[in-house]
Amino acid sequence: MSNLTLTSTIKLSTGYELPVIGLGVYKNDDCKPACLAALKHGYKHIDSARMYRNEAQVGEAVRESGVPRGEIFVTSKVNNPEHGYENALAAIDDSLKKFGFEYIDLMLIHSPLSDKERRLQTWKALIEAKKQGKVRTIGVSNYGPKHIEEIREAGLETPSVNQVELHPFCQQKEIVDYCNKHGIVVEAYTPLIRGGWDDTIVNLAKKYNKDPAQFLVRWSLQRGFVPLPKSANPDRVVSNANVFDFEISAEDMAAVDALDRGKEGAVTWNPVDAP
Repeated sequence: MSNLTLTSTIKLSTGYELPVIGLGVYKNDDCKPACLAALKHGYKHIDSARMYRNEAQVGEAVRESGVPRGEIFVTSKVNNPEHGYENALAAIDDSLKKFGFEYIDLMLIHSPLSDKERRLQTWKALIEAKKQGKVRTIGVSNYGPKHIEEIREAGLETPSVNQVELHPFCQQKEIVDYCNKHGIVVEAYTPLIRGGWDDTIVNLAKKYNKDPAQFLVRWSLQRGFVPLPKSANPDRVVSNANVFDFEISAEDMAAVDALDRGKEGAVTWNPVDAP
C-alpha cells in the first residue's frame, strides 16, 4: 500500500489500466476548472455521466490540459431513461459527440432502475459498442449481486467494474464480497460522505495530520476500492489526492470498518435493491 501514487493503476478484466483515484464531477455545472486542476496535478481519471450534463466540459478540459488523451481515463454512464438496446447505442454515440472523443474508456449502466429485460438489452448494447471500439471497458453502477447475476445467467460477459456508494457508514459488504469473488473492480462514489463526518473520522484524521476528506480517500484505497472524490473547488481537488504520504494502521482501519451502518448509512439514492 505504501508504494501507491496518484498514477498507480488497477488492471481491469479487459486488460486496460484504471487509475486508483478519479475525480467525480456530479452536480458540477462548470466542471472545467476542477478537471483542469485535477489533470494539472496528476489525476489521470475523470468520472462523468450523461445524467451530469457535463461531458462536453470534460472533453474540453482534456483537450486543453495538454495531457495526451491516451493517458486520461474517462468514464460515462448510460442514463436510466436510456435503457434498451437502440436507446443505449444512441446514447453512447451522443456521448462520444459531446466529449469530442473517438472512444470512451469506461461506459457504465448508471443504475438498475428499469427492469430485467431492459437492463439486459442495455448491457448487450454496451457489449456491441465495445466490439465496435466506441468504448474500451464496460461495467455497471448501483448494481446489487442479483442484477449482475442476471447478466451472468444470460451467458453475457461479466462487468469489469461496479460503481456504488461506498464509505465507512455504508460499506456495501455483500456487493463488495460478490465483486471480489468475480473479479469486478469496485469504484466508490461519495467516498467523502458529503462532509457528514463523525468524531471517529475527524479525530483519526487529526492523528495523521490530514483532513477528514484525505483520511477517507486513504481508507478507501487501503480497502482496495477506487475512490471518486468530488469537488468543484480546484484547491480541494488537489488536496483530496494528497493521500500518498501516509498509511492508516491496521488498528485504525478496523476502527473505521466498525462504523458501518449498512443501508442505513447511505447518503445518496443507493438504488442497489431495485427490483
